[in-house]
Amino acid sequence: MCGIVGYYTFNVRKDLQSVLDILFNGLKRLEYRGYDSAGIAFDVVDAYPLVHQADGREAIVEENGVFESTGPLIIKEVGKVDALERMAYDTVARDQLDLQREYRSQVGIAHTRWATHGPPSAVNSHPIPSDPEAQFVVVHNGIITNYNLIKDFLIKHGETFVTETDTEVIPKLCKFVYERLSEKVPFPKLVMEVLKKLEGAYAVLVKSTHYPGELVACKRGSPMILGIKEDANVRRTSFNRLHDARDIKWRQESIECYIASDASAVIEHTKRVIVLEDNDVLHLCGGGYGIYNTEGANVEEAVPRVLLTLQLEVEQIMKGGYDHFMQKEIHEQPESLLQTMRGRVQFQRPAVGNPYLTPRVKLGGLVEHGATVRRCRRIMLVACGTSFHACLAARKTLEEMCEVPVMLELASDFLDRRCPIFRDDTCVFLSQSGETADTLRSLEYAKAHGALCLGITNTVGSAISRMTHCGVHLNAGYEIGVASTKAYTSQILAVTMMALQLAEDSISKRDRRDSIIDELGQLPGKVRSTLMLDGAMKELAEELRNAHSLLFFGRGYNYATALEAALKAGYWGLHGACGAGLRPRCSLPTIKEVALIHSEGILAGEMKHGPLALVDEHLPIVVIATRDGMYKKMESVIQQLLARNAQLYIVCNENDEGMKQYESRGCKLIQASGKSLS
Repeated sequence: MCGIVGYYTFNVRKDLQSVLDILFNGLKRLEYRGYDSAGIAFDVVDAYPLVHQADGREAIVEENGVFESTGPLIIKEVGKVDALERMAYDTVARDQLDLQREYRSQVGIAHTRWATHGPPSAVNSHPIPSDPEAQFVVVHNGIITNYNLIKDFLIKHGETFVTETDTEVIPKLCKFVYERLSEKVPFPKLVMEVLKKLEGAYAVLVKSTHYPGELVACKRGSPMILGIKEDANVRRTSFNRLHDARDIKWRQESIECYIASDASAVIEHTKRVIVLEDNDVLHLCGGGYGIYNTEGANVEEAVPRVLLTLQLEVEQIMKGGYDHFMQKEIHEQPESLLQTMRGRVQFQRPAVGNPYLTPRVKLGGLVEHGATVRRCRRIMLVACGTSFHACLAARKTLEEMCEVPVMLELASDFLDRRCPIFRDDTCVFLSQSGETADTLRSLEYAKAHGALCLGITNTVGSAISRMTHCGVHLNAGYEIGVASTKAYTSQILAVTMMALQLAEDSISKRDRRDSIIDELGQLPGKVRSTLMLDGAMKELAEELRNAHSLLFFGRGYNYATALEAALKAGYWGLHGACGAGLRPRCSLPTIKEVALIHSEGILAGEMKHGPLALVDEHLPIVVIATRDGMYKKMESVIQQLLARNAQLYIVCNENDEGMKQYESRGCKLIQASGKSLS
C-alpha cells in the first residue's frame, strides 16, 4: 500500500518551489492507496553548481569530476501529506532556504508509508538514511524477508539501528559496502552488490552524498515506472553501458524524469514511460539514464526497454464531482462493462443456417491458443483478494461451457503448497494491476512447469501481460480505488466471455450461449438501474454503522457476491465510520478497512456447520436470494435464520413477490434490477 515518487532533473532549471510542488503533488496522487505517514528528501546544494565566467557564459565548478555533497534535507511526518507539506515549508523557512533559487540538478525522493515493520511514527517513516550524515538515503516499497539476518550482521560490525523497519538495512548495507571498497565504483554497481544480499520484494530509490546528482532505482516484485519528459531525446540520453558520473560527456545533455510506483503520480507531467521489469536497476546520472538487469548475462550492458505512451488522461485520475474515487468507479460500471465487451461481442444473433459463420464472441488475445485451451486437462484460475472472488463468480459458467475441471487457487496458498502443474494444464492469472506479487510468482512457477499461461489484467504493459503466453485486457479504464469495483465486474465478464468463446464450436451449447450473450447486451442498462439504489444504500449504511459484526450469506453464483460484499459492501461504509467518530485509515471505504466492522461471507450451504450458532436478534445478516437455481434453498436459509430472530436484509430481484412476504416479519428487502443466471 506504500507509494514512491522520485524526481530527477539535469540541465533543466527548476527552483526549489517547483521541486517541492512536484514531490507533494505526486504523493497526493498516491494518497488513494492508503497510508499512515509520509516523508520527502531533496537536495539543498546543487550537485553541479555553475559559475559565471568573464565572458558571461556559465560553466561547471568542477570539470573533471563531481564532488562529495552535503546530505539532503529529510522531512517526515505521521498523518496526511498536507501535514508533511506544512512541516516542509516551516522547515524551509526556519533554515532560510530560498524557494526561488534555481538548481541545475535536483534529486528528490518521497514516500507514503503503510506500517508493516514498526508502528506509524516519524522515525519509521521513509526516506530512511544510513546515518546522521545521510550518506545513503532510501525509500522502499515491499518487504525484505531476510532483514533480521542482515541487521544482526551489521550490528556485529558496529552499526546502530534507529528504526524498527526492514528498510533500514538497505541504506546501512550500502554504507557498509561503500566503506569497504578498494576504489570507487559506479553507483549502480554498488547498489547491485547490495541487492545480492536482499531477499523478498522491493521497489527502491537510493540517493547518496557520495554520488551527488545521481539516482538509482531498482525493482523486484513491486511496480515501478520511469516517466521521461516529452522534450528529452531518449535515444541520445540513454546509456549503452554502466556509466560513471566522472564522464563529463553526459553533462552536455538535459533530462527531466519522474519515477513512481503508480502512473497516476507522473501522468500530469508526461505520458512517455518505461515500465521497469524484475531485477532492473535504473541509473539516472548527468543528462542520461541506463537500465541494467542483475539477472542478465552482462550486468554492465544496458538492456533495452520499450518506451510506452500512457493511454490515460489527467481527468481520469480526478474525482469528477464524486466524494471519492471508489464512488466514482462504482458509477462508471455501466460504461466499463460496455468497454470490456466493445468489439468483442456480437449482440445480434447470426442468420439462421449460418450459426458459426461469424463468432458472437471473439477475444483476439485467445484466438491463437484457443485450440490448446480446449484440449487441456484442467483450467486453473489463480488470483488474490477481489480477483479471486471474480474467479469464483465465473467458475460455474466456465465449467458449464468448457466441460473440464476448473480449479480455483489463492495465489499465496498456491505457492505455499507448490501445487502440481502439468504441461496440459491451462493456468489463468487475474490481477487488476497486473503486478500483484503473489500472482506474479505463481505465474513464474506455472510457466516454469510448462503450463499454458493466460493473463487477465486491466493494465497494458504490466508484468502479467508481458509474461503470459496470451490473455485479455479488461479495457475497464484506469482504477484508482484500492477496493476494486469496476475491474471486479469486468473480470467476471472477461472470464465469462472466455468461456463463451471456448464453447463456440459446441452445437449442444449453442442455445445456452446465445441466451447468455443476449443477457450480456442488457447488462450495462441493468447495472445503471441498480445504481439508482445509491440513496437507499446510504441510509442502510447509517443504520448498520454501530454494528459490531455483519454476515453475508450466498450460494451458487452469489457465494462470490457474499465474499466480495463482506470485503467491501460499498462506499457507504464511510458514512458509518465518520458518523461513529472513527478515523478512516484511507480515503476508500470498505466494511473491513474503513468502517472497521468485522464482516464475513458465508456459503449458505454450510450454515448449519457452525455459523448458525452465532445468530441472534443483535446480529445483522445480509442474505442474497436472487431468482436463480439456488432460490428455493435460500428461502430455506431465510426461514432458519428467522426462527432465531435474526436481523435480516434480503437482496432479491426487483418485484420478487416470493420475498415480499418476509417484510411483514421484519426483514428489509434490497431489490436489484435484472434477471439472474440459473
